Amino acid sequence: MNTVLIILGALLLAFAVLYLFARSKMKNIPVVEDSENILTLTDKNFQHQTKNRTVLVDFWAGWCVPCRMMAPVLNDLAGDLNGNAFVGKIDVEQYQGLANKFKIRNIPTMVLFKNGKEVERFVGIKTKDFLIKQIQKVA
Repeated sequence: MNTVLIILGALLLAFAVLYLFARSKMKNIPVVEDSENILTLTDKNFQHQTKNRTVLVDFWAGWCVPCRMMAPVLNDLAGDLNGNAFVGKIDVEQYQGLANKFKIRNIPTMVLFKNGKEVERFVGIKTKDFLIKQIQKVA
């Protein structure tokens, strides 16, 4: 019985150490400034910025580590898009009304709009290649 308790204690300690290590690494992910190619969307300009074009809208928050991981990918994507396709971002803490309107429950959530209408939705971290393929399907 004592051996089982020692093994369980060691496993719990190892798990706690790994958890704390991973958490400290995640918190140290730098904040990346948005590219000038990214549209900053608000409740006031959202309709105007999404009509008559294709826009991949990233719903994010500053405290969200996966959102910070997506920032360089979206900056790179925004620089590569041409024509009538764009990348936009909405801070869900600042514009909760838009997050509620589109039923955003998890972040990062990226919603692909064509002519102001939602056509696709992606939750979590995605690669640039994946996002390009999805935009090309719609555009």
